[in-house]
Amino acid sequence: MSVIKNRQTLLSHGNVEGRRIALDIIEHAIKAVDAYELVRKFVFVEGQTLNVGRLKYDLSRIRNIYVVGAGKGSVRMAEALEDILGSRISAGIIIEKRGQGRKLRTVKVVEGGHPIPDEAGFEAAKEVVEIAKHAQDGDLVFACITGGCSALMPLPADGISLDDKKNVTDLLLKCGATIDEINAVRNHISAIKGGRLAAYAHPAEIIGLILVDEVAGLPWGPTAPDPTTFSDSVRILKKYRLWEKVPDSVRRHLEMGLSGQRMETLKPEDFERLKVHNFVLANIESACEAAKRRAEELGLNSMILSTMMEGESREAGIVLASIAKEVEKKGRPIKPPCALIAGGETTVTITGQTGEGGPSQELALSFSLKIHKSKKITLASVDTDGTDGPTDVAGGVVDGYTLDRAKEKGIDIYENLMNHSSSYVLKELGDTLITGPTGTNVADLNVIVVDGYESG
Repeated sequence: MSVIKNRQTLLSHGNVEGRRIALDIIEHAIKAVDAYELVRKFVFVEGQTLNVGRLKYDLSRIRNIYVVGAGKGSVRMAEALEDILGSRISAGIIIEKRGQGRKLRTVKVVEGGHPIPDEAGFEAAKEVVEIAKHAQDGDLVFACITGGCSALMPLPADGISLDDKKNVTDLLLKCGATIDEINAVRNHISAIKGGRLAAYAHPAEIIGLILVDEVAGLPWGPTAPDPTTFSDSVRILKKYRLWEKVPDSVRRHLEMGLSGQRMETLKPEDFERLKVHNFVLANIESACEAAKRRAEELGLNSMILSTMMEGESREAGIVLASIAKEVEKKGRPIKPPCALIAGGETTVTITGQTGEGGPSQELALSFSLKIHKSKKITLASVDTDGTDGPTDVAGGVVDGYTLDRAKEKGIDIYENLMNHSSSYVLKELGDTLITGPTGTNVADLNVIVVDGYESG
């Protein structure tokens, strides 16, 4: 099944060969980190033995198996567990982004708000905690965690309302903070994040199956230790000048945390008493490596520039364009025909009224301004979950013809970038990359093709 739904439109103009190659690489990379397939390879049953990576369980000795979790791609993970374990699953609940429209046989699926949490996610998060608390010694709890979990499973700490949590989330998303910084704050105003879900499930054994959408690539989420502190959270809010803007309840809670009146998130030493096994099934490095392999299969020289891209999306686009032009003009750091691959999580700082767009779309348009008239450079930029920012667009495809095509339509790319209206531009040009829900979420992937072909 094709991941990219509008391939023919994207190949109807511009550097057609460069686009074809870039889309091929993107598609293979996304398929390589499909949550369902990753779980099927990692979890399997042989007779009465349940294999989870290096772990083995005698199914006859397990009392109950529960499945909980949240995030874009978590339903695919739970679906795989249902296919593997069938009627052995006693109960479960997964919180997925609204609009997915998926149902499972045993595990309940709730659609919640993302990137801003909502009441449905809040009520479902309570159910997740109830299942975890109900689990006993001898039970096994699978926690399916993917990017989007923080927004989709909101359970604010005592004294903080859901509206307050929404307010803080909105401020953090617009200020240009990195995903690590955003999560540090969210962990410290939550009753479930920062490893607390693992504590609720004790003394049951918990298995965290995790897709990572952070550049660190390490286990994260409600079943993993949190390296950040209340002090970090306060520092981050002050860094982005949000301390005076967040609700009073949030400031009060964090101040009480600083004085030791609120429990810290769980640290590695806290996990010594818990029966928790966290496994990272894939991260952005997995997608980048898959993209590199596919490029080489297509006969291209291939290089991963970074799996840790961060910063403002527009600026990242300029940097990537500069590298692409160096390759085109000087044949360094790699000789064309080639593919340059970069992954990470760039951000968009928003002030005032804006249009519609997302980090990958802004990066793509910024890139297009710097490769104007090149007949050899193409970029496909995509959020691997299929939704870039708050849009239903996965990303964008641009090349050296993009700027002229925009001018022909009377569209000023630079002005729209300043207004954060990247979706408008790309839609008008037929250059939005549409996938729908991909069943995974491992941050953002950028594929640059510098080819030796002339566009017809």
